[in-house]
Amino acid sequence: MTVFYLLERFMVYLEIGKNASPLTLQAYRNDVLQFLKLQDDNVDSLLGVDHLTLRRYLAWLKEENYTRRTVARKLSATRSFLFFLHKEGLIEGGKWSTVARPKQEKNLPRFLYYHEIEALLEAPDPRTTLGLRDRSMLELIYSSGLRVSEAIGLKVNCLLSNERLIKVYGKGRKERIVPVGTVAATLIEKYINEARPVLAAKNKDFNTYDQLFLNRWGRPLSDRGLRYIFQKYIRKVSYKVGITPHSLRHSFATHLLESGADLRVVQELLGHVNLSTTQVYTHVTKERLRDVYRSAFPRN
Repeated sequence: MTVFYLLERFMVYLEIGKNASPLTLQAYRNDVLQFLKLQDDNVDSLLGVDHLTLRRYLAWLKEENYTRRTVARKLSATRSFLFFLHKEGLIEGGKWSTVARPKQEKNLPRFLYYHEIEALLEAPDPRTTLGLRDRSMLELIYSSGLRVSEAIGLKVNCLLSNERLIKVYGKGRKERIVPVGTVAATLIEKYINEARPVLAAKNKDFNTYDQLFLNRWGRPLSDRGLRYIFQKYIRKVSYKVGITPHSLRHSFATHLLESGADLRVVQELLGHVNLSTTQVYTHVTKERLRDVYRSAFPRN
């Protein structure tokens, strides 16, 4: 029995038992592999792992200048792996949960003001095949507050046109139904009828794909491809630093709350399990109100 065999068993457990997404599986695999390499990839070394081992691991991660968020993720993945091995009766129990995660920095999510959103959405030329794809994709992500993984995972039949709803599979492959704006729904239908068949015809490997968004070669658009497309357009309309496709999701939530939407409704739309995850956007709106006040009030 090797540590790699144990790791694969852990991956199967996450995929089947915890219904983890492919991205989560890849992240956990990489994080646990890193920890195992520090243990010399030796099964016997795992038998002696305790809370002191994890503390030394944390110290090494800090020396390597990993961010607090990354360190916390790696610690979480490693502890999950150790708890799995203990549950399977492969190693003795340890005080792994006593090792505290590093305190996280409270960074407010970056978002775009509505006039910036309008400029971004109007940047692609919908008269071209790729422009129509890009415009409909950006409109949909903003309109429904989608994650990148959710957008590239959409199927052709995901749009319920009559009700202007879309079926989305979020983290943990949990399904949710999200409303779609009128503009986004119209563009998606036009893309499906006009642009997508043109892209699909360029596929040379004779495979039929049911993903909604295709790349220029008729294959499913990747995470990297979507991010590249986004950066191409955002550079034309904004000089803000750190704006990513996820900023559209942040903007979606921020604009809803600023317009009076209930926090729990926004939580459901975003697919957040905990309300505390959604509450960060209330801080964003307060920051914006403060900025507007400071810039507009004459006796500030």
